[in-house]
Formats: sequence, structure tokens, C-alpha cells
Amino acid sequence: MTLRIGTRRSPLALAQAEEVRRRLLEQGVDSEIVPMTTSGDEGAPSGDAPAGLKGLFVDTILEALERDEIDVAVHSAKDLPAEDDEGLVIAAVPPRVNPADVLVLRDASLPPGAVIGTSSIRRRAQLLRAFPGVTVSDLRGNVDTRLRKVSEGVVDAAVLALAGLARLGVTPPHSAPLGLDVMVPAPGQGALALQARGDDMPTLTALTRLDHPESRAALEAERSLMWRIGGSCALPLGALATVEGARIDMLAVVISPDGSRVAKVEVVSDSPDGVAALATKALIAEGAEDILEALEDEG
Repeated sequence: MTLRIGTRRSPLALAQAEEVRRRLLEQGVDSEIVPMTTSGDEGAPSGDAPAGLKGLFVDTILEALERDEIDVAVHSAKDLPAEDDEGLVIAAVPPRVNPADVLVLRDASLPPGAVIGTSSIRRRAQLLRAFPGVTVSDLRGNVDTRLRKVSEGVVDAAVLALAGLARLGVTPPHSAPLGLDVMVPAPGQGALALQARGDDMPTLTALTRLDHPESRAALEAERSLMWRIGGSCALPLGALATVEGARIDMLAVVISPDGSRVAKVEVVSDSPDGVAALATKALIAEGAEDILEALEDEG
């Protein structure tokens, strides 16, 4: 059996698919990578995907999976909507890598009134709160494109996921990881999600060998929170679950786009849904609902 692995065409996506291919080979399973272009890669607006902005970067891959054109879909877990398409399941979550965000700078330090690039409303809001006086500029493109714009001086710095840099083997000359007191990562950041058809038992059996229970539980907790909050790339929601034995800790934040209002909580439970429910309740008590309602009114 040779599994067909569907993935986006970006260098990072291909590196992630290659990581999965290597892990499968170690288990004696042959596979081949099938690169694809999604609506998001082609620049489609978020309204073109049923799951909004997140769905744009997985739509073509999921359609191919549903049509049996591929057997496995490899995603950056943070790109997935909060719910799986009918008939599809997350068959495996390999060991998660560092989920932190990192500030990549053009020079050794951030100048006064610096311009920091990001297209993420979550990152933008937390940057404005943590670094008063900076300007946050929209910055899009793959990792190489964003790093080039920093080096060319288009922006003074940019925020990227540490996991993406690590998977590409890139070490910028000037960078600083952002602590959780400054930047709570996106749900699923640093994790891979391997999707398959729920009735494809040979593929499910092969992928089960790659599953890391602690990473899966953390991802399930963060996706459960995202579903309860209604979170997507278009909402300033950060969440990070950590698992030790039967204990799951979660740090979660909802913040207004200008960084002026924040609801930030830490909760503990013994199940992914349990910790997500506690975090949702605590966030609402801290004013998250008012922040999100104000966003809807602005929209």
C-alpha cells in the first residue's frame, strides 16, 4: 500500500508533508506527496470558503480527500476550522513542536516607533498591547517572503511561528521568542493534523502509529475552545493547552483588535472538553463576550 499525502505547495507545507512521509516510512509504510493549491493560496476572499478564512487554506485538499484522490491530508493544525467535515477525521496528531511566536528583527533591537508586520488579528492585538508606540502593518506571504521583507526594510520586524522556522531549518540572525505573557499562540499552532476518511480503515490503521496522545489531547482542547468561542483567524483568540498525565492546563486570551481590552485566563481540568468549557466560562466572566460582540458590531 502506498498512501497519497495531500498538502499545500508552500515550502513549509511540503516540509511538513515530508516529515510525515519519513515517519510513515519508519513504520514500514510507503507514501507519496501530492502537492495542491488551495483557494487561500490563490488569494480568494474568506467568504469563498464555508469555514471562512481558515477553510481557505484547506478546501482543495479536503475536497480531494473526500473524492478519494488522496488518502491523507497534512495540515498545520492552526489552519483547520473548529469542526471536521462530515466523513473526515483527524487520524493522527504527531508530537507537537514549540508553539511559540517569535519576533524576527531586521537589526539587533526594535527601534522606537517600529513597524511590525503581521496579517494575524490575534498577533496584531497582542503586539499593540505589549509594545505601545509600535505600528502594526499588514504582512502576507510565505515564510521566505516575510523574512525577505524584514531584511529589505519594508518592516522593522515580523512575527512568525517558531515551529515553521524550525521545520524549514531557518535561523534568522536577529530574533526573539515571545513569551506567553506577551503572545498567546493560535489554537493548534506548532501541531500537525493528519486527516483521513473515517471509513478508510487501512489508512487509519497506518496513521494511528504516528499519533501522540498528549499532542492530540492538547489540540482537541484548543479546537473545543475555538468551537465554543466561535474563533477563527478572523477573531483575536489565543489558546495553549499543555498535558501532563491526566491534567490539562489551558491558557486562553480574547483581546480587542487595538489591544485595549483583554480577557485572559488559566484553567485546569482532566479532559479536553472539560478544560475548554472552563476556559470559555472564565473568558466570558472576564469580558470576552463584550469584546466579541463589539467586533461583530464593527463588522
